[in-house]
Amino acid sequence: MREAENGGLCVALQEDLSSSQKTHFMLPKLTCPSPVYPKGESHNGLLSALDHASIRRGYQVYKQVCAACHSMEYLAFHNLVGVSHTEEEVKGLAEEIEVVDGPDESGEMFTRQGKLSDYFPKPYSNPGAARAANNGALPPDLSYIVNARHGGEDCVFAADRLL
Repeated sequence: MREAENGGLCVALQEDLSSSQKTHFMLPKLTCPSPVYPKGESHNGLLSALDHASIRRGYQVYKQVCAACHSMEYLAFHNLVGVSHTEEEVKGLAEEIEVVDGPDESGEMFTRQGKLSDYFPKPYSNPGAARAANNGALPPDLSYIVNARHGGEDCVFAADRLL
């Protein structure tokens, strides 16, 4: 009985959010799809580990699709070393961005190439600019999205398969 009530609440909330005039895009489902792992693969067992190729693909999806609107402001490039990329690869990724740094000896700000200790760049300069570009909606930061979703990395894994 309780699950039916909660399911109805989720559907009603989803319909209410979808019909809102503030959003111009389709909102994602509030419930997490169940992950379907390839046969013999799982990361939840005692001797299991994360699939590094999958993590690398996830970063590539973020970089090419999600980074246009979503930030990962709490993650630095060095967080990728040994997880999804080698140190040399991450240095190359970091050098692709320009970072405003300073002040220098004359008190002026300057730009430089990114380095491992730099955080991922934000797509917008401030929350107001993000809301203006997204019809009033503030895109959530994806740094800790796994912790924010019921089911954690299983939810992100399953959502990745839907793309």
